[in-house]
Amino acid sequence: MATERKIDMIAEKNIHISDFDYELPKERIAYYPVNQRDKSKLLVYKDGRITDACFSDLPDYLDSSYRLIFNDSKVIHARLLVHNANGAAIEIFCLEPAQTTPVVGEAFLLTRRAAWKCLIGNVKRWKDDISFVVDFPDKSMTVTASRSEMQGDSFEVTFRWDDDTVTFGDWVEQYGKMPLPPYIKRAAEKEDEQRYQTIYARYDGSVAAPTAGLHFSNDVIAALNQKGIATDYVTLHVGAGTFKPVSCECIGEHYMHKEQIVIYKSLLDSILNSPDKKIVAVGTTVARTLESMFIIGAKLFLKRPNPWSVAQWEIYEDEALQKVTAEQSLSSLKKALEAEACDSRIADTSLMITPHYERKLTKAIITNFHQPKSTLLLLISSFLGEHWHEVYKHALDHEYRFLSYGDSNLYL
Repeated sequence: MATERKIDMIAEKNIHISDFDYELPKERIAYYPVNQRDKSKLLVYKDGRITDACFSDLPDYLDSSYRLIFNDSKVIHARLLVHNANGAAIEIFCLEPAQTTPVVGEAFLLTRRAAWKCLIGNVKRWKDDISFVVDFPDKSMTVTASRSEMQGDSFEVTFRWDDDTVTFGDWVEQYGKMPLPPYIKRAAEKEDEQRYQTIYARYDGSVAAPTAGLHFSNDVIAALNQKGIATDYVTLHVGAGTFKPVSCECIGEHYMHKEQIVIYKSLLDSILNSPDKKIVAVGTTVARTLESMFIIGAKLFLKRPNPWSVAQWEIYEDEALQKVTAEQSLSSLKKALEAEACDSRIADTSLMITPHYERKLTKAIITNFHQPKSTLLLLISSFLGEHWHEVYKHALDHEYRFLSYGDSNLYL
């Protein structure tokens, strides 16, 4: 469906982040998951009404007119705790591959050497190269890390090891820890290995979980299938920028982080073959991927330059992009993949979805409760408008649990 009016970009950029603040008591943050994935609470918002339910009831609120789309990215063991020659602890948080290996999936297959952009805790103690031992069930291996000077807000860390049979993905999975969000004030535990990962995660690359999917159990997915509810997948590798606070008052001054996405021809076929199905994004990462996917297709349709990279504000700035239909966009994407004879295509996005953003593909969303003054709360307001205040107040008044390990929402 074509957009009927141009988004007021100036008004969007002048939105005050303080208007998206609320008081979140520490005791409402979920530091651990519930005992069973699908036994979290579910807040359903539809036609201005709020219903309290359990996540296992999700299939009761959907029917075969809906299509659920999941993010199948897998969280990596991105947190590495090492020690310098004097025994001082240093934490390396792997963010994304450096420019030498920009494709996330390929970076995990590298042997002998891998370079990553990283955050470093206690960096003042890191003077010389640092070596650490990775213990496998049948052998041990030494990895040596060297770092660059600070570049922006991160460092480039080069890891080297002498075993051709071991990939970067092999040893980081063995040595590293699950990267729990910074607001979960505890060390990762054994339970987090499974619970901070969706049951359908397939492709290594995220340094934070697509948390809306954490509630899904095999039973819930089976019940959805039994009702004839279609399911599909996209891949967005979640970066640490998802937790980056908005530190400026006007959101137009906020620099949106870039994330890598993978677009699948099978998904394009599914949507084009049944355009009347209402798409439910399982999480903000899926909503961001789908809307970025539309923009890429629209740029291809209009023959815009650099179509496979979505800038933060370009959809707001270009009225012609807004007027492209979903069918025109997705058909152009499909033709581009067919011309390259490939089943999938990597792209990247810095899209910021603001309260008045006019969504082209995403009808509804399943999501968690988000931090105050965050870009994720801005995205949610594109579904709820000013009603997000009402929804969040209800959740706080009714003892819902917040953030990554917290309870769920369905906005229809």
